[in-house]
Amino acid sequence: MKLVSWNVNGIRACVKKGFLDYFHEVEADIFCLQETKLQEGQIELELQGYFQYWNYAQKKGYSGTAVFSKKPPLNVSYGIGEDMEELEGRILTLEYEDFFLINVYSPNAQRDLARLDYRLSWEDRMLQYLKELDKIKPIVLCGDLNVAHKEIDLRNPKSNVGNSGFTFEEREKFTTFLENGFIDSYRHFYPDQEGAYTWWSYMNKVRERNIGWRIDYFIVSERIAEKLIDSQIHCDVMGSDHCPVVLEINE
Repeated sequence: MKLVSWNVNGIRACVKKGFLDYFHEVEADIFCLQETKLQEGQIELELQGYFQYWNYAQKKGYSGTAVFSKKPPLNVSYGIGEDMEELEGRILTLEYEDFFLINVYSPNAQRDLARLDYRLSWEDRMLQYLKELDKIKPIVLCGDLNVAHKEIDLRNPKSNVGNSGFTFEEREKFTTFLENGFIDSYRHFYPDQEGAYTWWSYMNKVRERNIGWRIDYFIVSERIAEKLIDSQIHCDVMGSDHCPVVLEINE
């Protein structure tokens, strides 16, 4: 089974930049989007053979998630019961026979860290939510988690210490998350791989010089690690300031 996750930074704009070419080429069983930036009725995607699930933000042109799945899930839920997450369309959970898929667009702490406290409380609620799901069946969590976990996960760690996405507090929350029985699938396969990034600033030549951050992930329950086949970063795929990440797993 192949799963793809991509922060498209506006699906309407991404479609104009080749999204559908990649979508058909990669032939995912489950394809997850973050930062769709639209409301219901603002796009019609003809994706033959896929069931579509959208979680729209209330605010226009903001946030939002979507999942396209070849197999219909047993159940779909939106948010985790918290008003803010549901208003911002940040979480989609699909239950399948053998696992839960959770597609997430984590809130950014913002440049001045104005939203850091909210971000940290989000992490606490998410961990509790995922632990409860994991008691029932394994989880596969994907999305833009808006944090580079370790120094190897961004090009310029020293100059970014304390910045949004690389604060000690956010990184510590990620460590705690992994310590609760979950694994970062990419580092599971490539623990020492440098230069592996999923997001680059739109500033001039930044992507060409690979000055990036790895902030998009597939996280899975530790107990299904033996089912993982590979975890990939498709950094050559354009259309957004993020690139797609891919997980291959035995069903």
